[in-house]
Amino acid sequence: MNQKTAIITGGAQGIGRITALSFFKKGYKTVVLDLDTEAIEDLKKNRDYSGIHFFHCDVSVEDDISRSISQIAEWSDGIHIVVNNAAIAINKPVELLSLDEWNKVMGVNLTGAFLCSKHASQHLKRTKGSIINISSTRAFMSEPDTEAYSASKGGIISLTHALAISLGPEVRVNCISPGWIDVSMHKKTSGIKEPALTDADHSQHPAGRVGQASDIVNTIFFLTDEKNSFITGQNFIVDGGMTRKMIYV
Repeated sequence: MNQKTAIITGGAQGIGRITALSFFKKGYKTVVLDLDTEAIEDLKKNRDYSGIHFFHCDVSVEDDISRSISQIAEWSDGIHIVVNNAAIAINKPVELLSLDEWNKVMGVNLTGAFLCSKHASQHLKRTKGSIINISSTRAFMSEPDTEAYSASKGGIISLTHALAISLGPEVRVNCISPGWIDVSMHKKTSGIKEPALTDADHSQHPAGRVGQASDIVNTIFFLTDEKNSFITGQNFIVDGGMTRKMIYV
């Protein structure tokens, strides 16, 4: 039986890390594209991740993406799912944010999703595969000093519906906008922190709790399920209802 292949960018930490492990446990040939060498080496030592393939790759560099996708296509039974999850943030007052910093965030968060989709598209068409882009509720609401990150995540939503039209009907493209997701324990060793969530943190969510990486993974599996083939070009907000709650001080 041919084994389906799933590619997860930024899969060495956070939501991407749990996504990669979840696809692997479901029997997918799972490939992680990530630039963080320390995070990759951490996972290579973890027995749970011993069957996952890792590519050291900068998603903002087209040669890196082109080479990685080509290599994956050569030894796989086709590419079936791409999860564009890689993202960084450089948050500082707008008057202090340099153009290079702005471009760096855009390069990883938005251009990276474009490049992965571009180079994987021909393979996804053959398998009638699926792209999942990870945006953020920051596309709809902001804290101060988040211009680059927020703009990149807004761009992801627009990229999603454009790709859905361009690549359909062979490829479905959808987007997930996570809210507050606690990934403090899903970092590389040097970045792990014990969760420090308070009752107030949980209670400000109508769902009654802060989100977990599994909440996003469950949505990914729902959207990539062939039974849900009528869903494309959509953005799903997974935030415990937080963006629907009116807050008065």
